[in-house]
Amino acid sequence: MLILMIVLAIIGGATLSVQAALNGRLGSNVGVFKSAFLTFSVGAVVTALLIFFFEPNHTVTLMDVPKWQLLGALCGVPYIVIMVVAVQRIGTAVATVAVIFGQLSMSVLIDNFGWLGNESISLSSSRISALVCLAIALYFIYSSNKPKLSNNS
Repeated sequence: MLILMIVLAIIGGATLSVQAALNGRLGSNVGVFKSAFLTFSVGAVVTALLIFFFEPNHTVTLMDVPKWQLLGALCGVPYIVIMVVAVQRIGTAVATVAVIFGQLSMSVLIDNFGWLGNESISLSSSRISALVCLAIALYFIYSSNKPKLSNNS
């Protein structure tokens, strides 16, 4: 089951890269906010259908949970808008690795401090090494784009 969850997470990450590339192109043609609006509109319709057909009943509703938990819904907006803009300027690979670096950095902090009601997982040398490796990867991916990026500016 653990391997399946890892594979599904990898597939989810791959779809985010495809989404970023597509939204970057769409945003350059129709505008950043129209592209973001389309993403959220289609996502809302698809999610509503998934809820209707597949979501089991829960005793707790959205109105019953602590209100701070609902703030997670707002986190997707800056991500989509930033990616639509960033992909146009720095490319899909650099933007995606930068996002993953941001995700990993914040995730390590959330785990370490047990923020947002999550179980605490201590910061370790292997986690710090992973952050450093990803930072190096970001540097190399960005560096390989640099000559092309400076010509387009």
